[in-house]
Order: sequence, then structure tokens, then C-alpha cells
Amino acid sequence: MIDHEEDDARESLFDAPPLAEQERMVEAVLFASPEPVTVADLEARMPHGSDAAQALELLRKRYEGRGVRVVKVGEAWAIRTAPDLGFLMQKETIETRKLSRAAIETLAIVAYHQPCTRAEIEEIRGVSVSRGTIDQLLEMEWIRLGRRRMSPGRPVTFVVTPQFLDHFGLESARDLPGLKELRAAGLLENRPPPGTIPLGEGRGEEDDTHEGQPELFEED
Repeated sequence: MIDHEEDDARESLFDAPPLAEQERMVEAVLFASPEPVTVADLEARMPHGSDAAQALELLRKRYEGRGVRVVKVGEAWAIRTAPDLGFLMQKETIETRKLSRAAIETLAIVAYHQPCTRAEIEEIRGVSVSRGTIDQLLEMEWIRLGRRRMSPGRPVTFVVTPQFLDHFGLESARDLPGLKELRAAGLLENRPPPGTIPLGEGRGEEDDTHEGQPELFEED
């Protein structure tokens, strides 16, 4: 009888904590982490037998309608400010580094056509892409190298990163806005800015200094 009780005691040492406690653990990790955290990373930190996915779902529901939300960013999770309260953080989230027109166009092409090669970017833009433009986007960690194409030369491809998705509050690249939404938000003008040339027309070299709003896409 005594041996039986000792065996039960040993087994209880490996029992997973109550789900409410697991939820608190997930909340603590997400709150403290500067980057989104995957379910696998959460389970690696939590006690044996924990169900991070279930705890995440409970935590997500608990934060619905609150000032912050538990959101999915690619394959990971993070705590982020509710979108309708973003204006309160405006001073803290202002970007001081402006992208050139060339970088904006290149980033948009990668986001909407990924995975794509440098040659495909140049074909869409109608102008060569400088190494500095690609390096800048790689340095900002908004794009990264993807898989090599199974074609002559095995060219590398480029895709957007979780940091890019997180910056714009997107779960995946499928959530990118369409042309009409971009124009409604004031991110694209209905006509090219005065003195500019539409993409692919009469431009042979990349201009990294122009910072006007480009016409990136055509109506479907």
C-alpha cells in the first residue's frame, strides 16, 4: 500500500498544471517577448504535458474587446494593441526612416508576387533593381531569401518576413489590401504624382532618391 502511494506521488510530479495556470504562463511569455512566439516555443518553455495551443485559444478569447489582443502573426503569436486604439500610440510608432520609391515598389512586388526572383522584380518594374535596394529591405528584415527556383542558374527568391506582417498587422500575405483599399486609405493616389512616369514606361535605370507615391498596380 505504501509503495502504491509512492508511485502515485512520483506520477503526480509530471502532471501538467491546471489549464488556467497554463494560460497565465502563455500570457507572461507573450507579454515579455519582443518577437512573436510559436506554439512549439511556448510548449518548450512550459511544464511537461502542457497544451499551449489550448491555453492560447483561451487567452485569445479572454482579450477579445480589450485594449490589447492576442493575434496570430504568420505561424507565431503575439500581444498587440487593438487596431482601433492605434492612434494612441502614434508618436511611439512613427517611422523616421523613409523608403525610396524604388524600395517601396520592390517591397510591394515581393509582397504581392512572392516568392519572386530579382529578374521577376525587374520585369514587373520595367527597370533594374540596385543591390542597395535589396540590401536595405533585407537589413530592415522586411524581406528574406526564399527557396531557389528549379530553373537554370537556380536563382534565389524573395519573400516577406513575419516582421513585415507584424509591422502592418497582418496574419499572412493573403491579408494584404487590394488596390481600392490602398487608395481609400490614402496610401496610393488615383493618378501618378505630377512629373512622374508610370511603372515600366520610359525608365531604364532605378531612381532611389524619388519618394513620391507610386502607381504600383493596375485595376483588375
